Amino acid sequence: MKRDLKGRRVLLTGASGGIGRSLADQLAQAGACVAVVARQADKLNALVQSLKGHGAEAVAIAADITSAADRQRAVQTAVERFGGLDVLINNAGVGSFAHFVDSTEEILRQIMEVNFFAPAELIRLAIGILSEGRQPCIVNVASMCGRRGIPAWSEYSASKFALCGLSEALRAELVRFSIDVLVIVPGLTRSDLGAHLLRNSGRMKIRFDQGMPPETVAAGIVRALVANRAETVLGGEAKWMLRLNRWLPRIVDRLIARRVRKLYAT
Repeated sequence: MKRDLKGRRVLLTGASGGIGRSLADQLAQAGACVAVVARQADKLNALVQSLKGHGAEAVAIAADITSAADRQRAVQTAVERFGGLDVLINNAGVGSFAHFVDSTEEILRQIMEVNFFAPAELIRLAIGILSEGRQPCIVNVASMCGRRGIPAWSEYSASKFALCGLSEALRAELVRFSIDVLVIVPGLTRSDLGAHLLRNSGRMKIRFDQGMPPETVAAGIVRALVANRAETVLGGEAKWMLRLNRWLPRIVDRLIARRVRKLYAT
């Protein structure tokens, strides 16, 4: 099944920058009506003005997705503005780069709230509305860390594993509502994640500036949405790592362990 994005009503979280901003722009160019959600109202308003300048229908919703009231308001606003909803894209996320022993319960809970509980509850709110939509779909933007846990990204990996697991379960559950559930698994991306880490004390050098451009990831998400691809891995590094981990997981374990020992030898 091919999904036509023209006229499709989309609710997109994490839209103020990086992948989300690029994705909003590309969805609008494809003819979709886009409700963009993030905490930073000024950036959202600027984005909406840009989208409207290209003839797209768009609305900005300043909201904290970890707030139940804000989630309800975001969904309600999109429905009132567009008359319904066809696509929910859970893109908002936060990370921490530190070894688990050096981190805190507060950071773990914050990451789980943003990366897992908020998307899960947005899905719960949207199911009844999406079931009446056209070619309805839920897109969960995970990470290669959601398919292979990475040292110093322990909390982030846990949250993305949870999101992938939920997606797989819901893919079967929501068949009765004709709602598709897609998972996006990007590798290292030149996004805002690295600039807003809750903690940044890992020793491995992460070159976010050498990651994929957010426009490339956004284009991959749009292609997956159109093609209705259940799971899409984006980026050569992610494809290589996950393919090796699938067939030779012990070798991946050894390589990662060797790297960690070297980093912490002193």
